[in-house]
Amino acid sequence: MRITGLGHAGMFIETAGGSILCDPWVKPAFFGSWFPFPDNRGLDWERYGKADFLYISHRHRDHFDPWLLETYVPKDIKVLLPEYPTDDLEQDLRRLGYDNIVYTQAGEVLEYGPLRMMITPLRAPSDGPIGDSSLSIDDGTASILNQNDSHPLDLDKLLSFSKPEAYFTQFSGAIWWPMVYDLPQDAKENFAHLKREAQHKRAMYYIEKVDAPHVFPMAGPPMFLRDELFRYNGLGAANDSIFTDQVEFIRRMQKEAPQYTGHVFIPGTVVTIENGVQTIEQTLYTDAEIQAMFEDKWGYLEQQRATRQAEIAEEEASRPATLPPAEMLQAIKEWWEPLLRRGRIFREGVGGPVRYTIGDLDMVVDFPKAKVREYAGEETSYWFTIPADLVSTNIADREIDWSNSIFLSMQFAAGRVGKFNEFIYTFMKCLSRDRIEYVENWYAEQSDVSEDIQLEDWVVQRRCPHLRADLSKTGKIQDGVLTCSLHDWKWDLTSGRCLTTHGHPIRASQVEDDLHRAAAAPAA
Repeated sequence: MRITGLGHAGMFIETAGGSILCDPWVKPAFFGSWFPFPDNRGLDWERYGKADFLYISHRHRDHFDPWLLETYVPKDIKVLLPEYPTDDLEQDLRRLGYDNIVYTQAGEVLEYGPLRMMITPLRAPSDGPIGDSSLSIDDGTASILNQNDSHPLDLDKLLSFSKPEAYFTQFSGAIWWPMVYDLPQDAKENFAHLKREAQHKRAMYYIEKVDAPHVFPMAGPPMFLRDELFRYNGLGAANDSIFTDQVEFIRRMQKEAPQYTGHVFIPGTVVTIENGVQTIEQTLYTDAEIQAMFEDKWGYLEQQRATRQAEIAEEEASRPATLPPAEMLQAIKEWWEPLLRRGRIFREGVGGPVRYTIGDLDMVVDFPKAKVREYAGEETSYWFTIPADLVSTNIADREIDWSNSIFLSMQFAAGRVGKFNEFIYTFMKCLSRDRIEYVENWYAEQSDVSEDIQLEDWVVQRRCPHLRADLSKTGKIQDGVLTCSLHDWKWDLTSGRCLTTHGHPIRASQVEDDLHRAAAAPAA
């Protein structure tokens, strides 16, 4: 088996039963904010486009690049479609002309001669754009797991496919917190550090559970080449960003878990595995170029910024005309209010008005009343400031997932009083009837918490109230606080209160010490 790195989460996998093109991405994503790091334009995309299979893990635009597909990938390619609760990814692909679709099912093994494949989808509201997936491959010569951005809950079932010899996984951030938030600089630096630590712990959790001898961190970090975002590359010009790079991660991983060998996986990296023997070569960059891009990262990024402004200008020129404030308000009102009426759990979860300043439009989404209206001077616990041309583009495109456009672009500002509110951001990625209804039902099902487990001297519900991870495997308790290691969410066990966000309480009680009670009881 031969695996070629195509940049970010992209890879070209040559097996004994055919070749697979995974998550190819070249064009700047999220309103021209994200570029693949390092530059991957010099790859032989004509060759990679002639694969036997196309696998798009999910709809995020750093994994799904319509321009690249239309330019290089024939329409008759077999498309491996993850089993998602809504058909948004399928419809995206069909609009591009891809009709040769293989409908996969969760946990089902596909066989093409010696090639065995399994796609494991995730379907929770916070899994990518309501859906993320991993790809397991075994062709008799080698076995690999391409986990990309996904955070699977049932690892036992996933790993029952085969024991991976090479493990490809996300390790760096794909979020806008805390960079876009209105925070004092020292607070932003502290929150960025905590976020990096949480990301690292999650990556290490999976590395140790998968237990593959060779680890290839990928699917990040991006390059930010817009002038206003440039300072947020890597750990940030002021240590206030979250984007660890491959070399930084591998260096730390090998200190903490030296039993695993980490490899830099960038465009042009070719990994060959056959009968347990692995070799690695680089076909696009020289050793000196790779050393420079990591050791003099800011110099490399400056060079990239200086030569790629035309791509940013091209994206900006493609946006439609900006809507006048009254017309924009009416368009959002007609679009969102029917969804708000269907979203009872969203309305209750947000519990108040949220303010949106969009160019000259100052509006409120009144979640309890399911209304969109002009801002009337009331106090709000959450507020956003978003450029009007971005919102106008999303209205024109009927973009149903604003995290897959505006939020990941980081071309906005946000503020809040108190804790993170998951329901606000989830609503903003559910701007269609199908998505609202699916997520409403998904949240309602989370109330099924009948099974308990014991962790140390506490009895808690087995399933995490966030994404239903098995807390017997992911939960750790320290000083009366339970942490789920998958996403670093925390609960105060005495009160059951979630310390990370609004809602999501946990059922917990302390185990009574029978011996202590017996000793304290009066003699008969």
